[in-house]
Amino acid sequence: MGQDLSNNNSNSQNQEKPTKSSGKYRKYLIIFWSLIVLVIIFNIILFSMISSGKLGYMPTFEELENPKSNQASEIFSDDLELIGKYYIENRSDTHFSELDTNLVNALLATEDIRYYSHSGIDFKALVRAVSGALMGQNKGGGSTITQQFAKLLFHERPDSKVKRFIQKLNEWVIATKLERRYSKDEIITLYFNKFDFVNNAVGIKSASKIYFNTTPDSLKLEESAVLVGMLKNPALYNPVRRPDTVKFRRNVVLKQMVKYGYLSDSIYDSVKLMPIDMTKFGRQDHISGQATYFREYLRGKLKKWCREHFKPDGTPYNLYKDGLRIYTTLDSKLQQYAEEAVVEHLSLDLQPTFFRHWDGHSNAPFYFEKNAKQEIKKILNQAMRRSERYRKLKLEGVPADSIVMNFNTPIPMKIFTWNGEIDTVLTPMDSIHYYKFFLQAGLMSMEPTTGYVKAYVGGINYKHFQYDHVSQGARQVGSTFKPFLYTLAMQNGLSPCTKIANIQPIIYLDNGDTWEPRNDGDDNKGLELTLQYALATSNNWISGHLIKRFSPQSVVKIAHNMGVKSFLDPVPAIVLGSSDLSLYEMVGAMNTYANKGVYIEPIFITRIEDKNGNIIETFVPNQNEAMSEETAFLMLQLMKGVVSYGTGIRLRLKYELNNPIAGKTGTTNNNSDGWFMGVTPDLTTGVWVGCEDRAAHFRTLYLGQGANMALPIWALYMKKVYADSTLQISMEDFEPPLKELSVEFDCEKFELDNVQFDVKLEDEF
Repeated sequence: MGQDLSNNNSNSQNQEKPTKSSGKYRKYLIIFWSLIVLVIIFNIILFSMISSGKLGYMPTFEELENPKSNQASEIFSDDLELIGKYYIENRSDTHFSELDTNLVNALLATEDIRYYSHSGIDFKALVRAVSGALMGQNKGGGSTITQQFAKLLFHERPDSKVKRFIQKLNEWVIATKLERRYSKDEIITLYFNKFDFVNNAVGIKSASKIYFNTTPDSLKLEESAVLVGMLKNPALYNPVRRPDTVKFRRNVVLKQMVKYGYLSDSIYDSVKLMPIDMTKFGRQDHISGQATYFREYLRGKLKKWCREHFKPDGTPYNLYKDGLRIYTTLDSKLQQYAEEAVVEHLSLDLQPTFFRHWDGHSNAPFYFEKNAKQEIKKILNQAMRRSERYRKLKLEGVPADSIVMNFNTPIPMKIFTWNGEIDTVLTPMDSIHYYKFFLQAGLMSMEPTTGYVKAYVGGINYKHFQYDHVSQGARQVGSTFKPFLYTLAMQNGLSPCTKIANIQPIIYLDNGDTWEPRNDGDDNKGLELTLQYALATSNNWISGHLIKRFSPQSVVKIAHNMGVKSFLDPVPAIVLGSSDLSLYEMVGAMNTYANKGVYIEPIFITRIEDKNGNIIETFVPNQNEAMSEETAFLMLQLMKGVVSYGTGIRLRLKYELNNPIAGKTGTTNNNSDGWFMGVTPDLTTGVWVGCEDRAAHFRTLYLGQGANMALPIWALYMKKVYADSTLQISMEDFEPPLKELSVEFDCEKFELDNVQFDVKLEDEF
């Protein structure tokens, strides 16, 4: 018994005293749970600080609801073709419904196959990526599509691994917030819209257009794979620079689509062999594409509009960030035909003729009767001082003599030719002289009844020649001014068949001097000529008699009523085209005849919408009655003679345009400017051609007249227009006024038998 009692006591004591091992276990347990709690507390504090933005940039609730991005303003033609953009980033948003199915499937298969089953962070992929990194193996990335989009919201790249780690944590927080605020489809769309595909292609819509000239919903399978492949590294997988590398990456994307059941093996085997096709690649910037001069003209107008119009938050609109949608009056087909006509005439005919014409002449392409060397040096020095190179050097504080030395030092450069840019070595001054040889051109075409400008060509190449010869430039108009004078005659009881003796008039000026207009030749001297014949042959003596009868002041008044805004000096020589006017003014004025006497201001924009499609403003042109409908119709009959048997007869003989056309050619002093104004029931179109400097020109009237320089562009343009039946441009005659006119229009039968109908060249004034 005693022994048993002793044992019991011993056991009791053993139970009361804990072993060393159990104490250690409890200690470790406490430490373990303490660490867990500390980690939890640390993470709570860490992610609270991240969420509040104390450890780096964190988008606000409003920014997540409406992620801010610079959105390009888009310019649309009247037939709803996208013709250009204004942007800091060339981004235009698209909707999920506009994304091709293959594009979305390629994204999921390549970047995030479990996208629709996680909540922004794919822990399985994260563990796989971490374990792969620890084992020195590449098992793929752990970032989800949502995280990749979150990363795009950061404006700066981290410059250390620590900052990148913190940014990564920020991405997790942003990703979870995004998942709560957007649907999965919306996040994919936001990601595609935000991503920069390089080459000025920000967002999937711009990328589709720039790389493949299509839209996101019309991408081919192989095109979708190329663009999704670029998401990994757009600079490395740039299809323009590295087609072989891009082909490999594209096929990786296609293989991933096969792996996850989005693509069959047979289709993959076929598509993987295709080369990278960049034939449709086209950069979108302000110096390339269609209607470059028109877009630049609009830029100035729209920037002013933005300063004067305000968003709901009270700030003015920003042309480069707010995604405005500008709907213009331009017709993309008419614009194309106009640009083609300018290129065709100048590159194939007129410019080669000009080069041959001046070949071997020491002062080419300038013509001066005296002091030629000094005058040419003056022109080139003025051009030097107006150049961008000169401006930059002067801003940098470079001395004047050093600037001159710079301009006379040969350097490598690309120069314009009609066969494309070429690389060469020239001094900047030699390049200035080289460019003085090129003939420039302007064309504007408008719809008579609406005032809509349908085509606008401000020059031959905006990259190399940025001066706009439609609205910016003003040149002597020559005989294209004469219709203003003849309008007065029609208003005051004369008719197309009214006759005036072809005798040189003497006009006494207020200062006591006299002015006597000159004609080229005197075959019909002393004979009575009809006004239609006089206008058709651009007879200056008849114009002199008319201005003597109606006064320069009256001509100025009618010109202003017809839309001319420039100053007009009321002197007799005004009727021969001594004034400088813009092509824009002249086309608007001549259009008055086709619009039954009502001047309608040329208009370029029909409406402006915000990025959500809400109309901000609509536009209508200003109008005023400049003359009666009857007077306008009489003028059209007069101007038909120009084309039927006058200075514009090559429209009939060479270009076989036999439909009713009212027109007027114009040639100025020394053949510096060639004009043609052509009016039809559906289009009024004006063309100007000449060199940048008035001293550079053809030396003969045969080559330098408007009928040779400008008229062919009009003819080529209209032939293309008439050949396109989808445009529905009429070849019918002008509609007569409701009030019947008791006027004879067939004036040829009134001409005397000995009147010479051989077309004479237009004279200088």
